[in-house]
Amino acid sequence: MSDRGISRQSFVNGVVAATGMATGFPVFIPNRGEAAEELRIGVIEPTTGIYAPSGESERNGIALALDKWNARGGVLGRKVVSVPEEENIQPEDCAERMRKLVKEVGCVALLGTVDSTISLAVSAAAQALGVAFMCSGGHADALTGKDCRPTTFRVSHSTWMETHAVGFDMAKRFGKKWYLVVPDTEYGHGAEAGYRDVAKRIGATIIASEWFPSTATEFKASLLNIERTAPDIVVVLLGGTQFVRYLEQATKIGMVEKLPLGGAVAQLEAVNALPREARVGYWGVEWYYNSPLCIGPEESLGRRFVADYYKRFGLPPSARSVFGYVAMDRVLWAMSEAKSTNAAKLARELENTRFHSVFDGTAYFRSEDHQLMWPMWLGEIRANGTSQDPYDLFNILGREEASVIEQSVAEKSKVCRLHS
Repeated sequence: MSDRGISRQSFVNGVVAATGMATGFPVFIPNRGEAAEELRIGVIEPTTGIYAPSGESERNGIALALDKWNARGGVLGRKVVSVPEEENIQPEDCAERMRKLVKEVGCVALLGTVDSTISLAVSAAAQALGVAFMCSGGHADALTGKDCRPTTFRVSHSTWMETHAVGFDMAKRFGKKWYLVVPDTEYGHGAEAGYRDVAKRIGATIIASEWFPSTATEFKASLLNIERTAPDIVVVLLGGTQFVRYLEQATKIGMVEKLPLGGAVAQLEAVNALPREARVGYWGVEWYYNSPLCIGPEESLGRRFVADYYKRFGLPPSARSVFGYVAMDRVLWAMSEAKSTNAAKLARELENTRFHSVFDGTAYFRSEDHQLMWPMWLGEIRANGTSQDPYDLFNILGREEASVIEQSVAEKSKVCRLHS
């Protein structure tokens, strides 16, 4: 899933050519979709490949947000519907797919994505097309960093936030000799850079950063080599089914009994897919359904969301479910407040507006980079869940606030200039 072989400038040029629009803050096409009976939102999520379970959870969260808004009468006097598009396409094909969603299907905004390479491609296309893009699940720092755009907002945490939420505490718990297992993707390169920054600050040593393509499925040779290097902790940055395969193979050779494993984030979909003996480690958690540190006290929005999700889908929601829910909910809220689908007007409503949602406390999209500023959590996997709930696979140990784990406004303004 890496786009490292594609020239970024040639890709941007292709986006502009495909959409027929110039760069810069786009001019909204007047009355797009105004006469339609439905308000259509293009939703880009994977249905196949290593991120398919994450995509399903995000779509479930999106469905709950649509239910909520349509039960109120919709938005701008119209029922809201999602128009699905497959994420597993080549980045250079994104512009044409997005053009069709907007120009031919009449979508007034774009939403979704899991893989960061596709997130960046959709962001570029949305900017050229003049519509808002709410990225639900792509983590690459570039999206709210050097490739930030006025029409793009991100719900999920940046890789900087993930690594800086976990790295300092990881060193205290396990030690300062780290072996990094990294996907050769946009996400992987950002996460590796984040861990290197943490290591520099605390004097930790990264013994190695071992890179794997997104197609890799066999890790035994690597695992045997890691044992010989004797790190304090193996930092696994793989995602989706690669995360599952890696921990399964580490368990088979007995490594999980000899060395601690952990990483910037573990997702409930992947942990649930592991055999019980491979459910181990210390990880960043982007949201969790069964901890007061995440969802707040009784009668909170978070607890109501968990109950509604269980009722609709028969399973607990994951962080990915929350990404989808918050992304759709905030886009529709902004349209309702602005009484418009105009991307510039939506941005003005979203920027710096604090809101309550399905996590404890308040959050906001920072005006300087359009990153959602909300906490992360730290957790350990418990293999068997609890006697009351076999899905309850994380013991949440702590909470890290966004202001502590994300780069400061001064730091981000050096690479992201939305309003200059």
